[in-house]
Amino acid sequence: MRIAVIGTGYVGLVSGVCFAECGHDVICVDNNEVKIANLHKGIIPIYEPGLDVLVKRNVKAKRLHFTTQIPEAVKNSSVIFIAVGTPPLPTGEADLSYIENVAKQVATSMDSYKVVVEKSTVPVKTGEWVKRTIRFNSQAGVDFDVASNPEFLREGSAIGDFLKPDRIVVGVENKKAADLLEECYKPIIDQAVSFDLEKQEVIHQTPQSNIVPFLVTSVSSSELIKHASNSFLALKISYINAVANFCELAGADVEQVARGMGLDSRIGQKFLNAGIGYGGSCFPKDVSAFLEISRELGYHFNLLEEVIKINKTQRELFIRKIKKAMWIVKDKTFAILGLSFKPNTDDMREAPSIDVINALLEEGASIKAYDPVAMNISKELFGDRITFCKDAYDTAKNADALILLTEWDEFVNLDLEKIHKLLNYPIFIDGRNCFEPADMAKLGFDYHCIGR
Repeated sequence: MRIAVIGTGYVGLVSGVCFAECGHDVICVDNNEVKIANLHKGIIPIYEPGLDVLVKRNVKAKRLHFTTQIPEAVKNSSVIFIAVGTPPLPTGEADLSYIENVAKQVATSMDSYKVVVEKSTVPVKTGEWVKRTIRFNSQAGVDFDVASNPEFLREGSAIGDFLKPDRIVVGVENKKAADLLEECYKPIIDQAVSFDLEKQEVIHQTPQSNIVPFLVTSVSSSELIKHASNSFLALKISYINAVANFCELAGADVEQVARGMGLDSRIGQKFLNAGIGYGGSCFPKDVSAFLEISRELGYHFNLLEEVIKINKTQRELFIRKIKKAMWIVKDKTFAILGLSFKPNTDDMREAPSIDVINALLEEGASIKAYDPVAMNISKELFGDRITFCKDAYDTAKNADALILLTEWDEFVNLDLEKIHKLLNYPIFIDGRNCFEPADMAKLGFDYHCIGR
């Protein structure tokens, strides 16, 4: 099939590359000329494991193309995915101006039947506005359909999530659009193209019939599924963090509590890791947008307000934990390990590290920091207010305490005896519960963690 993906941000680029890997002819569009020029050179604008390899392979195979011209992409494609940003406004609602602008350009470029697909995370009822915008701006007699196809990609494992998903959801108004979208995803539905999670490799194999669930819904239901899913996962994180705070007061261990809860198949183990709260581009934005949508529709979704409140409070409690462990923060030097909001990404959006570092700086502390991939973005955020180091051990050297904020594998596998010797004082404050308190005590650490 011929597919266009408008927007080469995180979702758009991963989607376009993976569709090309499935054998489709894909053209990715972005109005950022520098980004498109770099993509032609094989320079990837985001950090995502394996993405650079797939870009080069599919460009070489002439299945993947890049352009700044929407008309060119629209005219040469049957299915057009809109994957532009929907950043939050000060009110919490999503800014849909980029969606509207693209819809207008798609409309004026269409010369034959197209399926226009919302791939960006958008509020319910957006499809109706996209359809209206296209109808008002398109040539008379040109037929089209608008569909919804929410993404469920996790930063750091996006290729695997796209090629080996739990489900594929499409919201459509008729069978014609559903059939075209099913054709787009057929290699994934039948797992002719899959992903080896252990080897982190794309695998091509003999198709198996209907392995991945392909759920067809109304457009509104599809739009709602994404917000409802992310908000529920954020709720699980906030819930276990609230339980962790209770565990500290009750003298219980949240890791044991979470393990006992997770063995219940109705609950499951995932997203029951107590820590310093969620961050990134999706959960904060989507929960706030879902809350704002509910207000507009006249429903007071008080549960979501509490999810947001708990997440904010969790960072504040962690900062208090640091102060309690140190007594005096002023003039102390802290080693910060982990700056991105989660491992395997360089994304600093809503990262807990920002709040923690800023709070310590305000108290007069000095900061040494290291992250495997987020250093460049962090330097843009913090400038010369903190010292950036070459690795974890350089960071720990002569620091008064170590604070772990992102559970990168290299931090989980630290030489702890070496860290102990490098620190001025053996104070280890773990925001991700990466180590066992008893083991850390044996090594001589004054170990502080969450809910244990």
